[in-house]
Amino acid sequence: MRRYELMLLLRPDLEDDKLQSAVEKVTRAIVNAGGTLTKVSPWGKRRMAYEIQHFREASYFLLHFDIAPSEIRDLERGMLISEEILRHLVTVLVDHGDAMSVDDIPPAVVPADADEATDGRSRAADDGGAEDQPQPMMADDDAAADDAAADDDAASDESEDSGQTEEAETAVEA
Repeated sequence: MRRYELMLLLRPDLEDDKLQSAVEKVTRAIVNAGGTLTKVSPWGKRRMAYEIQHFREASYFLLHFDIAPSEIRDLERGMLISEEILRHLVTVLVDHGDAMSVDDIPPAVVPADADEATDGRSRAADDGGAEDQPQPMMADDDAAADDAAADDDAASDESEDSGQTEEAETAVEA
């Protein structure tokens, strides 16, 4: 069983006996569903922040009760059908169910690199560069990278004007 709070806004044009009968309908529905009433307090007529069904004020009632959570939906369905109730709000006050203790909470999983797990970014991003971070490459990759760089240099030399390179070679020989 949970403890709930119910705020009822009833039509302001209802007479006192009809107002009490509307509240009694709700309290009977709570008791018939297996709940127990703790407190019923009338707040009187109050001005609302905005118009509801062309009314600017309503009669407010606050109810505290204990009931099984599965019965709340049926209780609210009955309040939606009622013409006397302009609005209602059911909120949970205290959960009387089994509470978890600190010992029942499983430990958190800590990743291998705790620095990166703290904020989801790597240290390289914090430092502004990747100079401190080792770049994993295999030995074959290093040789392939060097060969590719040499091929790029040779291709760029060949693409230049071949007349300049021949003149430079003849000047060096002379």
